[in-house]
Amino acid sequence: DSARNGFSFKGIKDYLECYRSGKLTPSQVAKNIIAVLEDCDKSTPPLRAIVQWDREQIMLMAEASTTRYRNKCTLSCLDGIPVCLKEEFKVVPYHHRVGTVYLGAQPETEDATVAKKLREAGAIIIGVSNMHELGTGTTGCNPNRYHKIPRNPYNPNHFTGGSSSGSAAAVAAGLCPVAIGTDGGGSVRIPASFCGVVGLKGTFGRISCHGSLPLSYSTVSAGPICTSVADAAIVYSILAEPDLLYPYGLKQPKATLSDMCAPDLKGLKLGVDWTFFKACDAEVLSACEKAVKHLESLGASVVEVSLPEMEEARVAHVICILSEMRDFLQPDFNKHFHEMNLETRASLALASQFTALDYIKANRQRTRSMRFLQEIFSTVNCILTPAIPCTAPRIYESDLLTGSSDMSFTVRSIRYMQLGNFTGIPGLVVPIGYSTAGLPISFQVMAKWWDEAVLLRIGLKLEQFRDQTKKPSIYYDILA
Repeated sequence: DSARNGFSFKGIKDYLECYRSGKLTPSQVAKNIIAVLEDCDKSTPPLRAIVQWDREQIMLMAEASTTRYRNKCTLSCLDGIPVCLKEEFKVVPYHHRVGTVYLGAQPETEDATVAKKLREAGAIIIGVSNMHELGTGTTGCNPNRYHKIPRNPYNPNHFTGGSSSGSAAAVAAGLCPVAIGTDGGGSVRIPASFCGVVGLKGTFGRISCHGSLPLSYSTVSAGPICTSVADAAIVYSILAEPDLLYPYGLKQPKATLSDMCAPDLKGLKLGVDWTFFKACDAEVLSACEKAVKHLESLGASVVEVSLPEMEEARVAHVICILSEMRDFLQPDFNKHFHEMNLETRASLALASQFTALDYIKANRQRTRSMRFLQEIFSTVNCILTPAIPCTAPRIYESDLLTGSSDMSFTVRSIRYMQLGNFTGIPGLVVPIGYSTAGLPISFQVMAKWWDEAVLLRIGLKLEQFRDQTKKPSIYYDILA
């Protein structure tokens, strides 16, 4: 717990205090959320964070939770906590559209594993959140009729980032303290960074992706987007475990939060490749360099490391993720080409130019990159980078009609993200400040496979670096 002056986001702890003290019940909170969901899409421009929700479903879960609090038999510390899931996950009874107009014609009858776990923990699923069509971009721009462009709560004229765009917007705007996204090229960490909240991409296989559309089976991990590192730790501890329906994570070691609350960072070695680190905007660099000094002041030692073959790894990640998406979406590309956004068509058309040889070479590069990281992690506990080289880009009028395709921005936005997706290591992004324009700036910590605990330990200390939290210009206080 960190006492804060001025604005602070309402997190899991605030909800639990209201429920346990009897100040509010989950049912009252649910009514507030329903009122807000009605309001935020009537605003100009509409927020478009949650794209499907159902009053009856929300109230059913809330009433069940209210009864459990009354009888003092709650299921977990997520009992009564509002959450949303990216539309990439199957959630009963919503349509599994994955950001498209042509998928999910019928309502779902079976939950994805993460949705099931959240229900078992007593969470109130408030709906499914907006996303970039088929997860193919990093802006969150989706002009489809079911989706429209989600707005960045810090500045509605700027993008949220993608592809878990609605998840980050929902958390930053106060609709729920917890959202679940997926991350194949920064899709949890980019929107979390642009919207000034915390995003965790687990180790590949750590959190089950069963019941999400398998767009890229070798790069995508699931993870929480939350208002704080502590909340991300709580959600991680509930979701991170093997799932018989998801073979990639079956052999994982037990998830722990060991030493997460240690008073300092003594004994930790933090690796920085300064050449790589510095390839970002001046404002971002300035904030991130100060954050490194802050971690040093808490007893950690900063060690210079060299991340070899980063350009090769960058190209190889693009070949892997796009080839796998193109393979999975081949029938859609043939049958629903004209129903796809222009940007999606362009990305899949580009992907069709890669050959089997390219894919094999890219995977050989993956083996090399993982080997390099093994050596680096034998000398340091973590690798530090800025989260994104820039702040959230502007939305233009034309984007609302035809979408947006800016390959140079896509390449730039995933610069610090790709290594984690390509090699499967976990990454955590934490907001550390704001640009002069008032847009959030974030910092990233990556660790070796399965060592999310050290990320959360460093993340808690990073949160103390930011001297104040600015209130987003779109913010709903559900507990008020």
